[in-house]
Amino acid sequence: MKIIVISRQTPTQLFPAEVADCIVVESVEALAAHRDADLFVDLDFDATNDRIAILTTLLPAPVIINAVVPTLAEIGRPFIRINGWPGFLEREVHELSAPDPAAAQMIGKWYERWGQSYHLAPDIPGMITARILATIINEAWYTWEAGVSTKEEIDTAMKLGTNYPHGPFEWGQRIGLARIVSLLNTLSVNEPRYKPANSLQQAVQN
Repeated sequence: MKIIVISRQTPTQLFPAEVADCIVVESVEALAAHRDADLFVDLDFDATNDRIAILTTLLPAPVIINAVVPTLAEIGRPFIRINGWPGFLEREVHELSAPDPAAAQMIGKWYERWGQSYHLAPDIPGMITARILATIINEAWYTWEAGVSTKEEIDTAMKLGTNYPHGPFEWGQRIGLARIVSLLNTLSVNEPRYKPANSLQQAVQN
């Protein structure tokens, strides 16, 4: 199985080398030389019209996009979403959203063949894991903003109390605070409880 991964940085080995021949390219323009691939994975996806148009030309070959915030309904193409935020592809379980039952069945066959685990999430901003984690990070910033404790103490308390591998401030730095705020702003349009803390927004602006 030939898989083309679009990434400006060398990604983690997404799929077992013995069952998938992964070739990494740095731009969508480089896809012209690999149109015979069985699967395309765009880890640098942005929801611009130009990029969507280029990826659309690859259909009906399956196209997986790293789209944590924009939904398939908004994008308007039968791509497959994957949670490719920093640190998430290294997890034992990949989180994806499928455009239809046929694509969901295809995903199941891939992951069974690769001997890997996955979870199908609904086509909503943040899917499940990113939505939960963004909320935890936001609450940590509200707590720090109120002067309850230091960032270091909050991180330590969360790691010891919940056995998280990282504290909320550590997670935020690893993922990128701009990504967190983007998701929170999207969620807060319909649910004000997701409004980003002022200190978190200021940290992104600085």
